[in-house]
Amino acid sequence: MMTPDRLTRRTLLAGALSGLASHALAQPPETSLRPMPNPGGGRAKLAPEASDLVAAAELGSGARVGFALIDARTGQMLEAMNPDLPLPPASTAKALTASYALDTLGPDFIFETRVIATGPVRDGRLEGDLVLAGSGDPTLDTDRLAELAAGVKAAGVIEVTGRFLVWSGALPSLPAIEPDQPVHVGYNPGLSGLNLNYNRVHFEWRRAGAGYSVDMDARSGTHRPPVTMAQMSVVDRGSPVYTYADKGNVEAWTVAGGALGNGGSRWLPVRHSAAYTAEVFQTFARANGIVLDAPVEVSARPGGTVIAQVRSQPLREMLRDMLKWSTNLTAETIGLTASTARGERPGSLAASAGRMCSWVAGQVPGTSPALLDHSGLGTGSRISAADMARALARLGPAVDLAPILKSMPLVNERREAMARQVPIFAKTGTLNFVSALTGFVELPGGRPGVFSILTADTERRAALSREQMEQPPGGAYWASRSRNLQMRLIERWADVHHA
Repeated sequence: MMTPDRLTRRTLLAGALSGLASHALAQPPETSLRPMPNPGGGRAKLAPEASDLVAAAELGSGARVGFALIDARTGQMLEAMNPDLPLPPASTAKALTASYALDTLGPDFIFETRVIATGPVRDGRLEGDLVLAGSGDPTLDTDRLAELAAGVKAAGVIEVTGRFLVWSGALPSLPAIEPDQPVHVGYNPGLSGLNLNYNRVHFEWRRAGAGYSVDMDARSGTHRPPVTMAQMSVVDRGSPVYTYADKGNVEAWTVAGGALGNGGSRWLPVRHSAAYTAEVFQTFARANGIVLDAPVEVSARPGGTVIAQVRSQPLREMLRDMLKWSTNLTAETIGLTASTARGERPGSLAASAGRMCSWVAGQVPGTSPALLDHSGLGTGSRISAADMARALARLGPAVDLAPILKSMPLVNERREAMARQVPIFAKTGTLNFVSALTGFVELPGGRPGVFSILTADTERRAALSREQMEQPPGGAYWASRSRNLQMRLIERWADVHHA
């Protein structure tokens, strides 16, 4: 299989995609082509019809499938089914977010988390307030926060006469990405301009006599600071497994004792990320001999002198990790940051996603994405396969997107790599009864393609209760069938569409 570096030197990235003409993108989609023989002679088995592959997937009567394959050299729609049908993109939306952020902020953009002194430091005394100020870094973790606190001590501060202020106003403070998700899933936290550990708190339990001992902390590989702003109570019940209540200064959780067994752990979402970050910073400041008062959140960033700071990795590397691990918080904070850079700070994810959709429509005339967030977690988002493929064909080359997408093997139904491979660089997307795959493929003969495959049974998804959403009945089987369909379509394209 061709390596990512070799692929970037080939026409898929360096030439063919960048030469895509706007009039070609505007061509109407074609229907699925007739079967053609595989290479290798007249006795070779015919490639199956795309419609037969969709039928064989057995996704159910309520499922809808839309796909589009574009020749990146010409913009010609090589093959399509329901290309204009709006469907949920799931996490393939992150490919658009990555393009939006790279175009807006640039690949070398970094986030900085700073500590500001509002007064002078004399003989180790800060005569003023100490301010923890975030810029929205979604990757700030406990280790770097410890480094930041150590930086304050290194700046000569051993005492603070004023207040401990916290500013998270670089981004709006939101309690969750998607309110309809189960309350306890760690991939759906709150966010703000101050985020820590992807806004998750570590919950660990151990059987102790007739009950349980529980811990809530912000652990990392080297630190394990306790957290009190999130608290857990074990309750004698069978279900629900978790409940959550916002009690102002405390995020109050309960867990069903009947579900705990002898011990275990999991990450739970944090709704008030600024308070979480501030508490952990305060713990590290104390470890450095600096005692701070209770944190006070402020709406405007105070002026003063930056006495310590930590920086994120460059945006391009951050996006590579986001696309690999599909981290929702990273997508949302980066999308919000890009939208803020293009105008006033949006007050919601929907407003920010709307700004991104307007940008896509302006860059790729004729497209009309309707996304409600930057991660694809919200199932109200819609885009057609044709619009997604056209958008990536136009936007991807300008920001060199394909090399930071995940390299994927062509696999069989058992998820085993097949002997025959074609280079695929793509983003997956999975929600309950929603599965998508979007990206770049190099077909035999070096023909570069851009594709989007969207599948969804939105009625079946809508019928799920909140308790069913983490492990819905039949969900894993449906997703497996959909993923296999995606592979079989790409396999077909490799048989049919040659340079």
